[in-house]
Amino acid sequence: MSAVGALKGDMPQQVRSLYRQLLRQGNQFTAYNFREYAKRRTRDAFREHVAVNDPRKIQELVQQGLKDLQVMKRQTVIGQFYQLDRLVVEGGISGKNNSEESAVMRQKQQGYD
Repeated sequence: MSAVGALKGDMPQQVRSLYRQLLRQGNQFTAYNFREYAKRRTRDAFREHVAVNDPRKIQELVQQGLKDLQVMKRQTVIGQFYQLDRLVVEGGISGKNNSEESAVMRQKQQGYD
């Protein structure tokens, strides 16, 4: 890819695509804390480098982003093997009880069987 081609239109599309892929992959984490960290770190990294205009530097950042995407893909697969209870802040299945009381309940009982 030439530098002129990168400046004209191919590179911005590639960067946007990488951004969307990183955010989607971050949403695949089963653990709330990892999921929120991945999304926050992706947004912060792209905001940090929004003013970069050098095509070589942009290409280096894209390559680093692709490496990070591969790491995230591996980690999401590994994380699916070790699923834990959902946290209260996540809501959903283990969120609020449907009775008159709005007590918070756990997804499954803790303790020894």
